[in-house]
Amino acid sequence: MELVDLSVPVETGMPVYPGDPEVSVAPALTVARDGVNVLGLHLGSQSGTHVDAPVHIDDALPALGELPLSRFAGPAVVADARGLAPRSPIGAGLLAGLPWPGGGDAPIVLVATGWSAHWGRETYLGHPFLAEEAATLLVERGVRTVGIDALSVDPTPADDFPAHRVLCGAHAVIAENLTGLDRLLDAQGEGRPIEVWMMPLRLDGADGAPVRAVARIG
Repeated sequence: MELVDLSVPVETGMPVYPGDPEVSVAPALTVARDGVNVLGLHLGSQSGTHVDAPVHIDDALPALGELPLSRFAGPAVVADARGLAPRSPIGAGLLAGLPWPGGGDAPIVLVATGWSAHWGRETYLGHPFLAEEAATLLVERGVRTVGIDALSVDPTPADDFPAHRVLCGAHAVIAENLTGLDRLLDAQGEGRPIEVWMMPLRLDGADGAPVRAVARIG
């Protein structure tokens, strides 16, 4: 059994979606002055590796605390979307051949673009993104949790959010800014089972929350 961290570190000045709150992490209390160490954190709900709740794009849709915990953990399959040009759409054809586990509910689907290699650089904004037809295919197959190793499942920046609308409209959870998916692709190619946990902070009325995303490779 192997555990793989799929999360980016939370640190001052880390990349955020354009317009989102900037992240700062600094000592609020120190042992030398106060007898204990406590960090002060300033960040947005969509900072770092995080999940979007459906209410993120529509006030009428469920907030984070209304979703079952099963949305955030379970068996996973990984789609290989590496090697695409910047700002390329990821079409339904790339997802159609995923190695679907037999029986039970639809798995968590993680989309590996390889774009986590650009983390911390301006080029991170130029990531590939899910085409609307790809998001529709996943929803039709019963998928209710989708993750990507990029800033968004839609282009950045964007005037419209078709992949978000399709997924959130189906009450699905979206995980963004994942990393380490190359290791999961290798394990999947070896026929090893993958489980993923992406548990958010308990912010019951929120549009989303940071997560510590971890995969277990069998």
